[in-house]
Amino acid sequence: MAMMKNITIGQYIPGESLVHRLDPRTKILATFLFIALLFLVNTFTGYGLSALLLFLIVVLSRIPVKYVLRGIRPLMFIIVLTLCLHFFMTDGRVIFKIWFVKLTYEGLIRGLMMVSRLILLMIGSSLMTLTTSPILLTDGIESLLKPFKVVGVPAHELAMMMTIALRFIPTLVEETEKIMKAQMARGADFESGNIFQRAKSLIPILIPLFVSAFRRADELAIAMEARGYRGGEGRTRFRVLKFTYRDFVALVFVAAFVVVVGIYF
Repeated sequence: MAMMKNITIGQYIPGESLVHRLDPRTKILATFLFIALLFLVNTFTGYGLSALLLFLIVVLSRIPVKYVLRGIRPLMFIIVLTLCLHFFMTDGRVIFKIWFVKLTYEGLIRGLMMVSRLILLMIGSSLMTLTTSPILLTDGIESLLKPFKVVGVPAHELAMMMTIALRFIPTLVEETEKIMKAQMARGADFESGNIFQRAKSLIPILIPLFVSAFRRADELAIAMEARGYRGGEGRTRFRVLKFTYRDFVALVFVAAFVVVVGIYF
């Protein structure tokens, strides 16, 4: 259950920092540029500079570093699995060998790079949702997708679906914790046994969770209909997005950083 509380993606922390005040389109585009950078760099120096950029953004956003790093814990299984797969299944110069298990230098380097990419990808994505409210995130995604409406892309519907999906992650995590506590109070054991027994013990959690998720989705649909929601056509907005000078500076800085680090590192 402790792992559930560490999921930070989809959560929003209100604030008045410089990062919070940026236009949501700026943060969305900057996040995509940063993700592209992570797939361009192929040196530890490049990943180190990328981590430095993230640290600067965390400081400017005034979000506690411990809170941001806490979001890495749910990825520990994937991180360990990635390391093992690369360590012991990549051909190259052998560092040590025990029977048929061997650790290679190339596997060590590739595994550490992949883990660095996963961690930075998780933190970068989390920072966007931590500093952007769901409503602004919806408006930003819709605004960026609006030019594609000429080819039939439903910009508003896609933006609404993506935002609702992100917003429901913390809700489903909270619901999972409640179900786990209720099942443990009834004597359920999720810790002991082999991997198959543990997987089987998750059934009493998954079934109520799916029922709860469908119930919440139905309640949301009824609430939207009751409020006269009919999509994005003809809607007015309480907050009109404005691309300011600081947004321009921030986007140019991130773009220049991506180009320089991506080319030289």
